Amino acid sequence: MKKHLFIWCFLLCALQGMAQTVTVVDKNTKEPLELATIASNLPRAFAVTNIKGQADISAFEGSELIEVRMLGYEKMMVSYAILVQTNYTVELTVSKLSMDDVVVSANRWHQDRQDVPNKITTITPSDILLQNAQTAADLLGSSGDVFIQKSQLGGGSPMIRGFSTNRLLITVDGIRMNTAIFRSGNLQNIISLDAFTIESAEVLFGPGSVMYGSDAIGGVMSFNTLSPQLSHSAETLVKGSAVARYSSANGEKTTHFDINVGWNKWASVTSFSNLNFGDLRMGTNGPDEYLRPFYVERQNGVDVVMTNDDPLTQRPTGYEQTNLMQKIRFKPSADWDFTYGLHYSTTSKYSRYDRLIRTRGGLPRSAEWQYGPQVWLMNNLTATHQGNSILYDQMNIRLAHQFFEESRIDRDFNKPIRSSRVEKVNAYSLNLDFDKNLKTGTELYYGFEAVYDDVNSTGTDEDITTGNVVEGPSRYPESSWASYALYASLQHRVSPKLLLQTGARYNYFKLDATFSNRFYPFPFESAEISEGAITGSFGLVYNPEIDMTITANLSTGFRSPNVDDVGKVFDSEPGSVVIPNPDLGPEYAYNAEIGVAKVFNSSIRVEATGFYTRLENALVRRDFTLNGQDKIMYDGELSQVQAVQNAAYTEVYGLQAGVELKFDSGFGFSTRYNFQHGEEELDDSSLSPSRHAAPSFGVTNITYSQQNLKMDLYAMYGGEVSFNEMPSEEKGKAYMYASDSNGDPYSPGWFTLNFKALYKLSNGMTISGGIENITDQRYRPYSSGIVAAGRNIILSLKVDL
Repeated sequence: MKKHLFIWCFLLCALQGMAQTVTVVDKNTKEPLELATIASNLPRAFAVTNIKGQADISAFEGSELIEVRMLGYEKMMVSYAILVQTNYTVELTVSKLSMDDVVVSANRWHQDRQDVPNKITTITPSDILLQNAQTAADLLGSSGDVFIQKSQLGGGSPMIRGFSTNRLLITVDGIRMNTAIFRSGNLQNIISLDAFTIESAEVLFGPGSVMYGSDAIGGVMSFNTLSPQLSHSAETLVKGSAVARYSSANGEKTTHFDINVGWNKWASVTSFSNLNFGDLRMGTNGPDEYLRPFYVERQNGVDVVMTNDDPLTQRPTGYEQTNLMQKIRFKPSADWDFTYGLHYSTTSKYSRYDRLIRTRGGLPRSAEWQYGPQVWLMNNLTATHQGNSILYDQMNIRLAHQFFEESRIDRDFNKPIRSSRVEKVNAYSLNLDFDKNLKTGTELYYGFEAVYDDVNSTGTDEDITTGNVVEGPSRYPESSWASYALYASLQHRVSPKLLLQTGARYNYFKLDATFSNRFYPFPFESAEISEGAITGSFGLVYNPEIDMTITANLSTGFRSPNVDDVGKVFDSEPGSVVIPNPDLGPEYAYNAEIGVAKVFNSSIRVEATGFYTRLENALVRRDFTLNGQDKIMYDGELSQVQAVQNAAYTEVYGLQAGVELKFDSGFGFSTRYNFQHGEEELDDSSLSPSRHAAPSFGVTNITYSQQNLKMDLYAMYGGEVSFNEMPSEEKGKAYMYASDSNGDPYSPGWFTLNFKALYKLSNGMTISGGIENITDQRYRPYSSGIVAAGRNIILSLKVDL
């Protein structure tokens, strides 16, 4: 036995001795560079440096061309032989602006952004640290390329290129987050992600259905969370941080800590965050319609309308959230890499503010309207293999299980019945992704995906005066949704200046629903949908100069009807009720875009992308009938019957543009502008502005960066939506909007002036913070139910371990 143990120990030591570690440092300061990327095509290999600037490059042995990159530094091209001569040390030189970047969202693999025909926006770790965003939705909004709608403080529904909600896809560590109950109404699932654990985030604009399947019509939001870092030396690598943050506008009190422990083959990273938000205070300068003059309180068994002592405070909006992440990594050899990840997020109950400001007959419509705790749990296992075989050079296997729970709790003013609707979804997924270098300049990406969602929906009605609880109608039927797909993408470099990329996907999806528990007299008991969808893309990247890129892309996308489309029952707005419709098919998007980016003298970058998207057979809410009746009694009110139908088309076109300047003094300037215009076909074949096409918006920054100090003075702005430009369904929501000179609802334009700063002390402490909305504007972003924060002072202290 001892002999066998000795042999195993000897083999492990021998294997470890064979490992080669490269160290990447700043050429001037000699400081190690964390998160530098190292890539090679022959052999196919990829690595990221740890906090010590180290990475294992055993898999790169023999490579004649290795790329070493770090944002803000000039790219270095070396061979493995040169690394041996330099004692495995790489020194990178600080750069100004370039076309170089590494992205993963386009083909689910690390690749040059300059080789991607789609527009991609990247949010870096330094951006995340400086912005101090309260949620992942706020983080996306800070990019200036994503418009964020909020119905309540615990919200954040991105709008991208005229689409939102279930026409946008969210991925976390390569795992699809969208489920069968992602709805067409505003979504807040993105807040389940912990902004402290996001290592980087990317937004892929336009249809991404070839690689990601259903829902990826307007774009893909790809989040990569903290990865366990290995030691690559004899010493155990210990890295961690603790953060405390306060924000004045909602009394935020946030605490966070994370710790990474790494050895040669094993590593672990643990993260915990607790966020506590009070009621949100709006600004002092703006429309009086946004004020909160009243709120409801129950006293002695009666709902009482209370005068709000401070109409600037939006009562009730506060909530609490807890996030936990645990990852374990095992790298037994240069060829294999395994990572297990656990994500858990839960909120307290939180009020849906836009429902609490509605009135009827001069009194509040609702005494209470809450979302129950929003729970998200994900277990995922990822295995990466460097194969260099006839089938693949690199393979990724992703297995995941996710559990989602959400609920809705509401009670009308001075009515005794409190209705509760609870939804639980178990989502299972398998992804097999392969990357094969067919020959010099030709790359093949292909794979298989299987997704299965099981939906459980229940309802209860409680009489709060007697405490009696009875079973009530559920929001969704008992149902399942499944998707199976094969996909491939081929990238071919025709010449040093021209690259072509094409892809295709076949997707089969199946939905089964049973309506026997719905408590409504539907003329059907079940729904079954079983169809296939084919999507494709073709794009080109042309580099007439080393610092100029021209891209063009044609692509299609689709969204299969899900359980929310087919089977829900809910009140969409006062006087309307949505009922199930089992006769639905997929909707298809057709997209074209062209972009150009140019860098002048390594100090000025200019880019612009124009796009056009047409959505056919759009799944939209339209008037309907139930058993021959167009109106039914629902929750005590005669309501117009509606259902989701393949009944329209939508067209969206727009422009995304940006300018960035960097100077030797450390100062910088950038501005980003987004314009989109959308139209949607109505029942009478007339056209209405599309609800999810946000008004023009953007951000302008003046930055300063020097060693340990970073500062950012910036303005954010959104355009006006007049009454005539208002989507037809928004015109009936006057309670959410300001009034124009004719008394009609409209969404005024707005801007905020903001300042953020970060300073790193020598003892491992970082002080950051700033002032948002310095001029204390009172504004409500388009389509939002809650008014944005007024002047907000942020203070944050981060301690590195």
